Amino acid sequence: MVAQRSRVLVVDDEQPLARVIGSYLEADGFDVDLAFDGNNAISSARDHQPDLVVLDIMLPGIDGVEVCRKIRTFSDCYIIMLTARDEEVDKIIGLSVGADDYLVKPFSPRELVARARAMLRRPRTFDSHTNSHPETPSQPLRIGSLTVDSLARRVQVNDFDLDLTRTEFDLLAVMCANPRQVFSRRQLIDAVWGPDWFGDEHLVDVHVGHVRRKLGDDAAEPKWIRTVRGVGYGMVA
Repeated sequence: MVAQRSRVLVVDDEQPLARVIGSYLEADGFDVDLAFDGNNAISSARDHQPDLVVLDIMLPGIDGVEVCRKIRTFSDCYIIMLTARDEEVDKIIGLSVGADDYLVKPFSPRELVARARAMLRRPRTFDSHTNSHPETPSQPLRIGSLTVDSLARRVQVNDFDLDLTRTEFDLLAVMCANPRQVFSRRQLIDAVWGPDWFGDEHLVDVHVGHVRRKLGDDAAEPKWIRTVRGVGYGMVA
């Protein structure tokens, strides 16, 4: 069971499916709101401030991509996108506008609940030597002109604030806390999504790409995040 009752907004125009998902989440200890179109989803997210939004990408009127984009203007809640097609473009579009994870229909409601539970239990820092999650660093981490303040959840480059999603922040914070460490995708998933997460590990690549773009970093000549071919990612020490 979830330690504290978290609020989840389920958005799907297939009302029977939305209600089934909601019933599984409620049985697992979540408070659940339902919305069946984009406009109501945005209003509900603004009014109820959910911890997590389960959002279908195919909605009438305002689609899930635009809903995700609008929610990101006022909330840093976790967002899981639902897509009916197992196509790479759908996944990338959803992640590019601020979604944290995705599921392809058809899926088991139990799988979605497991994803939601793992996401809302995410640790915030990671010790690569002990594979444990210590307390959040009390002092900001600094690498050159990059500053990552885990307590304030604030990232600055040359004293300018960057707008990162929760997932993007957590990825960067994990790597900055261990600047000499090269992380595999699985290590980053364990650190950010949690060891119970399962799915396509290339999800990490998309989020790292978003962080690089917001940092103004170039993967070919990186200032901050380097790719170690065949291994994973680390900071440019």
